[in-house]
Amino acid sequence: MPPRASPLPAILTLVVAMSAVPFMDAIAKHLSATLPVVQVTWARYVFHLVLAVPILLWTQRGGGQMVPRRIGLQLLRGVLLVCSTFTFFLSVKYLPLADALALAFISPLVVTAVSPFLLGEKVGVRRFTAVGVGFIGALIIIRPGSGVMHWASLLAVSAGVTYALYVVMTRKLAGTAPPIVTLVYGALFGALVTSTALPFAWKPPTGSEWAWMVAIGMTAACTHYLLIKAYEAAPASLLQPFTYVEIVMATILGYLWFGDFPDAWTGVGVAILIASGIYVSLRERQLHLKRDETSAPT
Repeated sequence: MPPRASPLPAILTLVVAMSAVPFMDAIAKHLSATLPVVQVTWARYVFHLVLAVPILLWTQRGGGQMVPRRIGLQLLRGVLLVCSTFTFFLSVKYLPLADALALAFISPLVVTAVSPFLLGEKVGVRRFTAVGVGFIGALIIIRPGSGVMHWASLLAVSAGVTYALYVVMTRKLAGTAPPIVTLVYGALFGALVTSTALPFAWKPPTGSEWAWMVAIGMTAACTHYLLIKAYEAAPASLLQPFTYVEIVMATILGYLWFGDFPDAWTGVGVAILIASGIYVSLRERQLHLKRDETSAPT
């Protein structure tokens, strides 16, 4: 049996990607102060598409698959991603980056909670308990009834839920198209959906705003491509704990760019969310390894 490749390159690729994602969110927060959030979301998809299409044409040259199968599910997946992006960008207009991102990070827990019903996956008591603990962490961050809850917190949670459903659709579509094809069609659907609303919300950007709009799309394309390469090279259950570097970078950017820093209770909630998410990921990896050992030829 050939030796397994080291997961370190995939882990490093993922860490680079997740460290870059908060820059996209910070640009969205910066732009949303002067431009409609619909327009910011449109820029994220259109300029993402501008960069991703040449990559698709180059990687699929010579008869590669250019059109994905199950186009209806691809469309649903794209709509879910647009909804997640829009609600998250709208939430960061009002919330500190780290707070919004921590709430959106309920998505791995939601995936675990709904996977028995939508994917037919078996989830044990321990993982369901971790999901419950994670939701307690989210409630600590939101603190409903305390007088400090901001209505935009619900937007961040909605972004996490819709992103979780997007992940479920991605799992359903696994193997039906090359990752770069799925990436491009997701951006294409996003550009089409936001373009329908754009005439009602367009505000002429300044030169610097155009530059930031291009930057947000390019950042999205580059980070998503890096994520594809990382998940091609290593199992998701191995990589998932390293995604929480995104919250660390968002906290740093939020402080340096906007002067925001999470309070003590938010820090407690974030810690609970991260711990529960990591436990779910490690438990899933442990179960995958057991299944691999059981199914291995003797």
